[in-house]
Amino acid sequence: MSDKVDLKKSLDCFRAPIGEFRLLEVPDLSYLMVDGHGAPGVSAQYTGALEALYPVAYKLKFASKLDLGRDYVVPPLEGLWWAEDMSVFTSSRDKT
Repeated sequence: MSDKVDLKKSLDCFRAPIGEFRLLEVPDLSYLMVDGHGAPGVSAQYTGALEALYPVAYKLKFASKLDLGRDYVVPPLEGLWWAEDMSVFTSSRDKT
């Protein structure tokens, strides 16, 4: 079996150095995702989404390891937020 792949370490687009802004080219990759809205950690829908995502992510990881001989680190959760007025993220820090 090959070494365990950690995308945060092997792909530059997954590194986020502190205090550095830069443009990145993110390659086309397959992701697991759930679309929704609202503040994380407050909504039952958010909790349900996480409860659905992680078992699938780990099932795929172990299937890859056993069936294909390719092991990898399950990447951390990433949240992407959007608002018509972006100041809600910078000044009021409102995630709802």
